[in-house]
Amino acid sequence: MTAVDISHVFGPSPQVMTDILRDGVNLAVWQRQLPVQVQDFSALVLSLGHTFADERVIEVDEQQPPQLPGLLREAADLHGYGSFVADVAWLISAYTCLVGARRVGLRLRVLDGAMCPRFHVDHVPLRLLSTYSGAGSEWLEEGAIDRQHLASQLPPVDNIRQMAPGDVALLKGEKWQGNEGAGVVHRSPQTPAGERRLLLSLDWLA
Repeated sequence: MTAVDISHVFGPSPQVMTDILRDGVNLAVWQRQLPVQVQDFSALVLSLGHTFADERVIEVDEQQPPQLPGLLREAADLHGYGSFVADVAWLISAYTCLVGARRVGLRLRVLDGAMCPRFHVDHVPLRLLSTYSGAGSEWLEEGAIDRQHLASQLPPVDNIRQMAPGDVALLKGEKWQGNEGAGVVHRSPQTPAGERRLLLSLDWLA
């Protein structure tokens, strides 16, 4: 795949996520406005100052919605928790329906630093990323950096793009069939000390 073949799509409707299935599209972003209760809950989680984390493998049952017992249980008493869990469950359903997944890996974390500070590509088929609160993930358009020197080069600041809180991004990795050498180049945002973010990631495991 050459650089001119690669494109990115954005839109205000969840329908835009289906564009990731098109050849040549390696990034699809649903630019959404989070429901107020989910916004408030996410901000409250960050205000507590704890580095909460929840990681699990979800076995998909097409006959019922995802079951997420005890998701981020330390925050279960906060206002808006039910709305937040429902939102995560909806994203899981949309993601698994899109790719026909039978098993999904979920990671939900409060981060107080850059989890992946260097620009890189993911060696997975397709990853969903959504920052509920805090700075969104950073990414590069094709050609903004030499893929052969990701570990040693930094692109010009003007070339760095950033997702907004609430955005739902689908990123093709190196293991998506036909996308070898074209995984989305991205990284965790460079945030000042003390600033936190609540990040959800989903991976297609089977």
